[in-house]
Amino acid sequence: MNRSGLDFEKPIVELERKIEELKNLTQTEKIDLASEIKQLSSRLEKLKHEIFENLTAWQRVQIARHPKRPYTLDYVELMLTDFVELHGDRLFAEDKAIVCGIGKLNGTKLLLIGHQKGKDTKDNIVRNFGCAHPEGYRKAIRMMKLAEKFNLPIVIFIDTPGAYPGIGAEERGQAQSIAYNLREMTAIAVPILVFVIGEGGSGGALGIGVGDKVCILENAYYSVISPEGCAAILWRDRARAKEAAEALKLTGSDLVKLGIVDEVIKEPLGGAHREPRECAENIKAAIKKYLKELTALSKEELLENRYNRFRKIGAFKENK
Repeated sequence: MNRSGLDFEKPIVELERKIEELKNLTQTEKIDLASEIKQLSSRLEKLKHEIFENLTAWQRVQIARHPKRPYTLDYVELMLTDFVELHGDRLFAEDKAIVCGIGKLNGTKLLLIGHQKGKDTKDNIVRNFGCAHPEGYRKAIRMMKLAEKFNLPIVIFIDTPGAYPGIGAEERGQAQSIAYNLREMTAIAVPILVFVIGEGGSGGALGIGVGDKVCILENAYYSVISPEGCAAILWRDRARAKEAAEALKLTGSDLVKLGIVDEVIKEPLGGAHREPRECAENIKAAIKKYLKELTALSKEELLENRYNRFRKIGAFKENK
């Protein structure tokens, strides 16, 4: 049972608590409270639909950051078999903010790459809160070229507030490593599927975000900057993040209209953290669907379509 509800989830959490208390009373005191439980459960379902089917952009950002939301390695456990993690960029170090490995999805071998956040403070320090260093992006492109060599499709999970902006990262070429990946990923001659599973922040997300199909989970976001960062720059007031989230058009429905993403992947009511296995099955279905479509293309068609997909983003016509 989720007990770390967000502000707008508090009425739901309170009802869930009451239902649980009545169930405990039924067991301990042998009191028949079935009618009351049924009535409250009906109210709970109605309330969930009222709240979660009418979320604002800022509320979706909050769900994307939920501490119990599944991360890359959670989906690996739920979706893949025989997963073997691969490490290092062979230049500087191992970056635990990005995980890479080869596994099987229903018998199909593939390379999986994804940002990884920590489950607690200690783990988050190890994972650098999902903010990758240059060596993380260099590791990722090294693994992609390995996948190309062995003709393995690539699946990528994006979940980062942004690339790490520290002095050491800049000294080791953070911007260059991201730019290099953007260029090289356009030429990787195997299918690349990208899924934004949580936060999709700035160049840190885009550094492993070039693919033939880009999908986003229903309560994830994908943006050039965080709402707080945008509010701080435009209005010098981070408290206006809610307003910035609406203006940035960072939700799945907005991004589909803008041609940035191809599909919004449905989440369980209330978010992926409530039913991770169900969400994993939805992602798995999308992977199977798109791999079937992309593997039917020649390498030349695959690369040309990928190039054109990104080339047309931001295109506009001027009225004279």
